Amino acid sequence: MSNRHWSRALVLQSLFEWDFNNREKSSDLCLTENIQRNAERSESLADTTFATELMRDIIKNVDAVDEQIQKHAPNWPLSQMSNVDRNILRLGMYEVKFCETVPPKVAINEAIELAKKFSGEPSGKFVNGVLGAVFREMQEAGDPRAQS
Repeated sequence: MSNRHWSRALVLQSLFEWDFNNREKSSDLCLTENIQRNAERSESLADTTFATELMRDIIKNVDAVDEQIQKHAPNWPLSQMSNVDRNILRLGMYEVKFCETVPPKVAINEAIELAKKFSGEPSGKFVNGVLGAVFREMQEAGDPRAQS
């Protein structure tokens, strides 16, 4: 498993924990604990910079990310989504819409894989539908990140 994919899985676990605890537990603490719990499972976790930056940036932009999720999944209020699906979408939406260093197609694929692994095939389709709609909107708006 690549370092970035493993990092995304750790960020997902940490977002889940942060959200489950009603955002009262420090997101930094959630990530640090998950890194410690999982470090012995994978040697590819030698550099946690990507996970740390990703977690920090998602939390910093969570309101804008949630707004985009609601815009593109209007029939599914965030409070009615499963905690896993909501946080997979947060991770994927941040990378697709707000992260300049990850190609949107890569972010969508990674989010779909996380959904299939942690939630199931129907969640993979749901995540694909929501993030695919965002990508099409970016293409229509002429966003250069969505043109390749």
